[in-house]
Amino acid sequence: MSDSGQISGVRLASLVRAFASRRVLVLGDLIADQFISGEISRVSREAPVMILRHERTETVPGGAANCALNFATLGARAAIVGAVGEDEAGRELLHRLTAAGVDCGGVVVAPGSRTTTKVRILAGHAHSPRQQVVRLDYEGETLKDSPLLGRLAENVKEAFQGAEAAVVSDYNYGVACGATVSALRVAAEAGGAPVLVDSRFRLREFAGLTSATPNEDEVEQVAGRRFADPEELAAEGERLRAALGYRALLITRGKHGMLLLEEGRAPLHAAAVGSHGAVDVTGAGDTVIATYALALASGASFSEAARLANHAGGVVVLKPGTASVSPAELLASIEQECQA
Repeated sequence: MSDSGQISGVRLASLVRAFASRRVLVLGDLIADQFISGEISRVSREAPVMILRHERTETVPGGAANCALNFATLGARAAIVGAVGEDEAGRELLHRLTAAGVDCGGVVVAPGSRTTTKVRILAGHAHSPRQQVVRLDYEGETLKDSPLLGRLAENVKEAFQGAEAAVVSDYNYGVACGATVSALRVAAEAGGAPVLVDSRFRLREFAGLTSATPNEDEVEQVAGRRFADPEELAAEGERLRAALGYRALLITRGKHGMLLLEEGRAPLHAAAVGSHGAVDVTGAGDTVIATYALALASGASFSEAARLANHAGGVVVLKPGTASVSPAELLASIEQECQA
């Protein structure tokens, strides 16, 4: 191991240890991720489908809620602003987040609404791992109620007080709208805090913030074409970064690692950390952006923050289901890389 590797590892470790004193805010769409596991017992006589013997059902935070949970797991003091429905899924989300230490005072219960729930059916034989065989989505209505969105904008102003970074976690269900994002911009500009964006469908609508973490497919969707090689991706990504006015753009590339495009610097290609054999990528983007944001809030450069996010992504994809990463796991991954 070189001296530069030692210094880099020490620096990254010091950033991780600083996570515990950071205050952060998540604005976005809370989603319930539900996992129903069953053992394959036989094939149905009614249709050529498996019959599963139910084992367990678990509901965990997804979407913006998973981002907030990742912040809390990493040791930060996290608050979340969003909405849930008047249903069991919404109550379970709030219970899970509150139990993890997330401040849910900014979450509004929308009367008559359903909490968006993504149900994943996991199946396997008696002594084999359970694998996802189908997903069923119960989608809530897109929020359009002006008074409710106005309440969320006010909640943003209150919840952001003292925050050192914020994430907009947009799944196109209406929470990240003009009113709420404008309130976040004003609050963040007053304190100079970075605001990062994770938007699956509307990245171009969040111009003028600090950074974003799209995956390669999402960049191709914005561009309207596929890229032949990493150089073409970097060129298009830099055009997108400049057009949106971001200081940096971090593109995740699965087993190919990450690509950081920073204003005034050459593209930085980072190889994937750890094993390339991902177990489950569900919610991995939430882990990446939470780590990236916390690192920036702790004084990291964009390249240092990207490297930590790369470690976090490499750890979380080895876990089944919607998962998060602890500081100890991040530190272990950094140490392993330094010893390699």
